This record gives sequence, C-alpha cells and structure tokens, in this order.
Amino acid sequence: MMNLPKKLTNKLKLREETNSLRSLKLPSNLVDFSSNDYLGFAKSQVIFDKTHQFLVDNNLKQNGATGSRLLSGNHSLYQTVEKQISEFHQSETALIFNSGYDANIGFFSSVPQRGDVILYDEFIHASIRDGIQLSNAKSYKFKHNDLEDLKYHIERSRDISSKEHEIYIVTESVFSMNGDSPDLEKLSEISKRNKAFLVVDEAHAIGVFNDGLIQKLNLQNDIFARIVTFGKALGCHGAAILGSNQLHQYLINFARSFIYTTGLSPHALATIKCIYDELVSSIGVENSKKLQENIYHFTSEINRLNIPVFSFEEMSERQWGFIESKSAIHCCVISGNEKVKSIAQKLQEKGFDVKPILSPTVSVHEERLRFCLHAYNSTKEITKVLENLSIFKNN
Repeated sequence: MMNLPKKLTNKLKLREETNSLRSLKLPSNLVDFSSNDYLGFAKSQVIFDKTHQFLVDNNLKQNGATGSRLLSGNHSLYQTVEKQISEFHQSETALIFNSGYDANIGFFSSVPQRGDVILYDEFIHASIRDGIQLSNAKSYKFKHNDLEDLKYHIERSRDISSKEHEIYIVTESVFSMNGDSPDLEKLSEISKRNKAFLVVDEAHAIGVFNDGLIQKLNLQNDIFARIVTFGKALGCHGAAILGSNQLHQYLINFARSFIYTTGLSPHALATIKCIYDELVSSIGVENSKKLQENIYHFTSEINRLNIPVFSFEEMSERQWGFIESKSAIHCCVISGNEKVKSIAQKLQEKGFDVKPILSPTVSVHEERLRFCLHAYNSTKEITKVLENLSIFKNN
C-alpha cells in the first residue's frame, strides 16, 4: 500500500503537534451530553416499530430507491412525506435531499448566480461554506449576529456589483458551535427593506422549538428558503428545503446534489414520516416539554454554581464560562486544546459523555466543551455534570 504524499503527512503531523488530531471512536455507555438526539427519537423503539408496521401495511418491501429521483428512484412515498413536511412547516413545498450537507451544497451551488452576492454569518456551517465555494456568486462574511456589519456589507455590495445582482443573506436559527441565535425578526426586516433573499438553516431548531424558530416567530412567509434537517432532534437521516413552488422546480432542474445521487430508501422515508407523526403526538409533545424543562434547569444550575455566563461579544475577553444560549446546545469556553481535552476526559471518567471542541474547528483560545441537552437527561445528571465541571475547572 502506498504511503501518503509528504505534504499530507506533514498536515497530519501538525494536527498531532497542536493536540487537534481527530479519530473515530465507538459510542460509549456514558450519560449522553454530546449527541444531537435532543428528543430521544433516534433510539425510540416506538418509532422503530411504527416505521416497520407502516412498511408492512403498505406492502413496501424494497431495500433501495434503485436510482436517482429523476430516473427510477422517485417512489410514491416521496410525495406523501414531502406533502406532510410542507404542511407541518407551513411552506408551499418541501424537497427532500439525502442529507443536510447535500441540501446546502445543492442550494448554494445552484441558486445564487454570477454577479449575485452572498452575505453569510462568519460562523455558518461548513456545508454552506462548501456550497458557496461552488457558486459563481461573490460572497462576503459578516460578523457573527452583527446586523450593523451586515448592513455595511449590503451597502458595499451595491457599490461594487452590477444593477442586476441579487443579494442572498444566510444565517442559522441556532448555531451549532455556540448555541446562540440571531435576531431573526430584524434580519427579516433588513432583508425585506433591501429586497434581499433570506436563507435560514434550521438544523438545530427543528424539534427543539417544535416546528422551528422561524414558525415560532411567524416569519415563514418572509423567508426565501429554509433548510430543515432530520439528523438532529428528529433522530433519523435526510433533509428538506422549504420554499416556493418555483424554487422547488428550479432545484429539481439545477441542484446537482439532488440530480446526481440515488434517492433515499422507502425505509428512510417511512422513518421520516413516522417521526413527523410522533412530533404532534402526546409523546412528542411531552418530550419537547421535558427538553425545555431540562434547558431551564441547566441554565439555573449554571447560575447557582456561579459559573460565568457571557454574550458572544464578550467572549474574546473571557477564558472560562458559558456563552448565553436558550437552545439545547450550551458551550463552555475553556481556552486551549490541551486544557479543554483534559477536563473533557475527567468528565468522561465520571461517567458523562461531554466532548471538547478544539481549534481549528473553533478559533484558537475559544476552545470549548459542548453540552447537548436531551429530553431523556435527568435533572440529577445535569446538576452532577455541572458540579463536576466547576470542581475540575477550579482545581
């Protein structure tokens, strides 16, 4: 077997030297504070059994889609599930992609055109950045959740672009590495005032805030496109782009990650269907309520233990403490890869699965522990993990 080229070997060596080399590990039996399974749907026996029964009842005994959706893979369950999703999210249409990564790659590589301008939050997800890189549009980042900086870039783009250009503003409703959210109402106002197209990735909001933050704020008619993913709180796989009938038609014709890939299997779609059914069931409503109670308990315990809490704008001045968050993601900044890995290891030894987020995933000196909360975490577990965190940090 041939060895890696020297350039690649050197890159791996640098990761080792900076204590940031990644590796694959099997799931543990520790108390879960790391997964995206916020509502516990990924491990739900009820959903598993309902999915199986749905397939049996509808005589769907097929393992794969057999091809892309434009060829042989567009089986009837696609239309059923997409209609269910669009109605749930109060959108004209929903177009299912194989993953959130595929959805973002497909959208951003095909929708913004040459001469257009994409203005994106500096902390936007890697899949969106990759899609933007494949686009022929110009792109500029604005400071995280900084609407004044966004306005500056809007005015700047008008000065340097042709009269025919369109502006796309891109953000997330909950940011995965901070747990914070932008002011979506003001973002919507800015977009409308400037006739820009607002695109919001709701990956970490769906299920956590019921049908998402956009609908919670009644902004669904003001958003050009929403990306909803099923691999977080919904506990399965895939994603959908919500938008107008025209956008739906355009993506089918021009989004390469949709056109040139095999469709999802009937089993994958049946799982998505049963999970959306579960969201509005009594069990789903109760899980959502329990998750919100756990989020409240987590923030209350942070205050009780006098662990510092600060806004994102204050982070550069802090070496330790939690970034403000109302979501299921809570991040405790602990500067330095070695330090944050050490405390994560100690928490794991106490039985808590808490993962460190290292540079270069986040900026140097902004390394952190990422706590993901779930409906199935107990208040005792939450209290205990924070008490241990406080002890380890102060020792």
